[in-house]
Amino acid sequence: MKYYISRNITGTFEDAIGRVTEGLKAEGFGILSDIDVSQTMKAKIGVDFRPYRILGACNPSLAHRALSMEDKIGVMLPCNVIVQQHENGAVEVAAIDPAVSMESIGNPALTELATLVREKLERVVSGL
Repeated sequence: MKYYISRNITGTFEDAIGRVTEGLKAEGFGILSDIDVSQTMKAKIGVDFRPYRILGACNPSLAHRALSMEDKIGVMLPCNVIVQQHENGAVEVAAIDPAVSMESIGNPALTELATLVREKLERVVSGL
C-alpha cells in the first residue's frame, strides 16, 4: 500500500515551495516546520544532497479533533509534505497519506478524520 500522495510538477524548486505553501493554506493548513534537508546534510555530515525540503503542515481544527480522539496521536503529527528536485531536474511533491498511517491505530472515528485530511492533501497535490 502506498503511504504517500505525489506528483511531478513544472517550475523551479523554489517556485514549488511557494505553490505548495499556498495550496496548503487554501485547505486550512499552516506550516509548523520547514526542514531544509540538503542544508542540514551539508552542515551536519558534510554531504551534498539534492534540493529537498520537508514541510510540517498542520490544520489546527483537524489536529485538535484528532488529539481529542487519541491523546498520543501527536507522535504522528504534523502531516509532512516534501518537495524534492531529482537529478534530472524534475521537481516532485509528495504528502503523507494520513489515512494509511492512521489505520494502524484501530479507531474508526480517527480513520474517518484521516480520510478527510487525505482528501485535502490530495487537492493540494493535484492542484499544483
